[in-house]
Amino acid sequence: MNLSKFFKNAFLVMLACLVLSACATKKVQNQMQGDVYTGTETVEYLASGVPDRVFFATNESVLTTASRDTLRKQAEWLRKNSKINVVLEGHADERGTREYNLALGERRANAAKDYLMTYGISANRISVISYGKERPVDSGSNPLAWSKNRRSVTVKAN
Repeated sequence: MNLSKFFKNAFLVMLACLVLSACATKKVQNQMQGDVYTGTETVEYLASGVPDRVFFATNESVLTTASRDTLRKQAEWLRKNSKINVVLEGHADERGTREYNLALGERRANAAKDYLMTYGISANRISVISYGKERPVDSGSNPLAWSKNRRSVTVKAN
């Protein structure tokens, strides 16, 4: 085989791989902000116009700007509905051990609880539970699925 033909073919294969990978990641980047899912197909609503969940970066329990905005809306709604108690469910993606993800989910739910409390919601009205990786909203094994699963969900307590 001619050496220049070999390099030409190798270059074309690498170029094709680069183009295909760029197409694949563009879709994910359009639906994510940094490392945090910002789409809407998994979000439900605690009340009209008040999203029920916030999302987190990988291995993080720090609230993003978008998460704080959502929690402010939840706090406003909870102040108007003072008889309603909520449960904050912490979740993680499939990566990591069960124990690690349960602890991470708890930190995420507690981060949301702490933020709601700074807006005047009593700790007595908020319960926290972690499901770790046990209740994924998307069972896929890819970055978009993982980003949907890294969340805290606010549900009305029974």
